[in-house]
Amino acid sequence: MDGFTTFGTQHLVMLGVAAVGLVPAVLVGQTRPDEAARRRTSRVLAVVLVVVLVPLQTLGFLGGRYDVDTTLPLQLCDLASLAAVVALWTHHRYAVGLTYYWGLLMTTQGLLTPALDTGFPSVAFVGFWALHLLVVWSAVHLTWGVRLPPTWREYVTTVATTLVWAGAVFLFNGAAGTNYGFLERKPEGSVLDVLADWPTYLAQLAVIVLLLWALMTLPWTLVRRRSRQPA
Repeated sequence: MDGFTTFGTQHLVMLGVAAVGLVPAVLVGQTRPDEAARRRTSRVLAVVLVVVLVPLQTLGFLGGRYDVDTTLPLQLCDLASLAAVVALWTHHRYAVGLTYYWGLLMTTQGLLTPALDTGFPSVAFVGFWALHLLVVWSAVHLTWGVRLPPTWREYVTTVATTLVWAGAVFLFNGAAGTNYGFLERKPEGSVLDVLADWPTYLAQLAVIVLLLWALMTLPWTLVRRRSRQPA
């Protein structure tokens, strides 16, 4: 079993897989003739997500692999996968919004700077990439394939939900001595290295995320406004 190197061969291959998968993620929604057909397709994808992720999460607790520092599903990427399942099954705008903002900003950051020590075919490697790729593809499918882009309402609800998550995880980290959400310290070799030390980087990161999420919302708002104007 080889080790994992950021931007090494295995990393570049998986980034290529991520890019290639964006096309069918969009087309599988756009080619459905009506809303009912698109909903059925999304539900199939939701089942695929559950069938893939549940066994991998279970394996994380078995065989001596359990580690309170890394195994518990408390990262935003883990919650994004749950949101993606609900969003794919129901097309509910709240869950779709979480999948969009968490998936296309927070999860993609994990694709670029994976927190991995082992490479293929380790369970950690397969589980990491399955989780991150499926979440990103789900967000793309719902937004561009099914055409459920975000509004400012989803922006607000996602910000509020993220703040609740951050508060709860911060308390858990303090009690258990963990670093979920990287709220206690930065991960090594990540984009957070350009920010200040703890705790200042948490405030900096919050401002950056809020601004980027706003920029991810604004184009859709402009498109809706233009579509309501007379020709």
